[in-house]
Amino acid sequence: MIELLTLPFLACLVLTLMHVHLGLHVLARGVIFVDLALAQVAALGLTVALLAGHSLQGEGAYGYALAFAVGGAVLFALTRTRGGAVPQEAVIGIVYAVSAALAVIVLDRAPQGGEHIKQLLVGSILTVSARDVAALAVLYAAIGVAHWALRRPLLEVSLDPEGAARAGRVLVFWDIFFYASFALVVTSSVRVAGVLLVFAYLVVPAAIASLFVRSVRARLALGWALGAAVSAAGLWASWAWDFPTGATLVSAFGAAIALAAAGIGAMRAANAIRAGGLAALRPAAAALGGLLALAGALLLALPGMDHPWLDAVESAAPQVRQAFLDDDEIETLRDTEDSLARGQTDLDRLRRMEQDVRWGTLAMDAEREERLRQFIAGRAELVAGDQLVLRTLRDTARGRQRFPLGLLLAIGGGALAFFFGRRVPDRTLPKRNV
Repeated sequence: MIELLTLPFLACLVLTLMHVHLGLHVLARGVIFVDLALAQVAALGLTVALLAGHSLQGEGAYGYALAFAVGGAVLFALTRTRGGAVPQEAVIGIVYAVSAALAVIVLDRAPQGGEHIKQLLVGSILTVSARDVAALAVLYAAIGVAHWALRRPLLEVSLDPEGAARAGRVLVFWDIFFYASFALVVTSSVRVAGVLLVFAYLVVPAAIASLFVRSVRARLALGWALGAAVSAAGLWASWAWDFPTGATLVSAFGAAIALAAAGIGAMRAANAIRAGGLAALRPAAAALGGLLALAGALLLALPGMDHPWLDAVESAAPQVRQAFLDDDEIETLRDTEDSLARGQTDLDRLRRMEQDVRWGTLAMDAEREERLRQFIAGRAELVAGDQLVLRTLRDTARGRQRFPLGLLLAIGGGALAFFFGRRVPDRTLPKRNV
């Protein structure tokens, strides 16, 4: 595993070092989706190069992508309105939507267009070469040195454009410089990491760092540490569960910002309780009651839909489902669950073997490899059959659960929401005039 993931991890570190720095500027400017738009414009250039006969990894395709991205960068620099009728986010959104649509149109004329769209979205960071990593490192180091040398005007224009204008800064010039260097970074990153992963590296670590620390240096340090940690976790998850690497890394960044938001929410709740006592939890209790009432109403109206809360309850306490099944159905349920457990174990073992063959850690000739694929397909069909039986039994239980459980939740949750949501009168005595 270490040998296979070393180069992808180094590529992730290089992306982190450059993109977190640019992400702080993007957040300060309030143009969150500029990276996504520029990445999509660069991807449009790649699709045009592909239709012109160039390879996606060739120098010709890189030239097309860079030309398109620099054109988009100049457009964004010239349309950075300050108090205008059309905010720049609207321009960025339009450019992204049009670029994405044009890319789909172009790829519709290219062979294997669907595969190319997938590659442009999630990249191929798992197959990155040492030469690619070195080229990215050298390019980003040069851009980083330039940004460090010009850090004062760049930070002024990003953090305080009005103050920079009063100081005599030519804002359009510095905007063009920033967006042009930004376009160069994005163009180089998209070919390796894809549109979505480039956006995740740019925004997520910088956003999380901005939630916890204030100074630019502290945000850089925390963003770099977060980017490295999430990259390692995402690559490990991709290898352990055989998930697509780019999509797994993007999902890991999503999980990281969700955990950060949950942590901040918990800290604020604790501070509110310390300041106002348990009364500070009244809005949360009212919201919980409303959710319970909604869950009960949905169970009453649509018992056949997915009810994740009820699935979780039945997983923790199987008696909740079994109480609504007869003896024959309970016996079928238990037999099917045992069969599903054995089948899933065999299927996981076969898929791990297939993964070892794909990663080169297990040698297997073509005939045995084809036989392995057939075994996997057969076992997957058996597992799917057992899952269908379980879904049928679940739907049977849901139809019988709808009235007792649905009414209980709807009435109880509604009462809870009403009790904690009503306004508590002020019972303090008025002061008497002496």
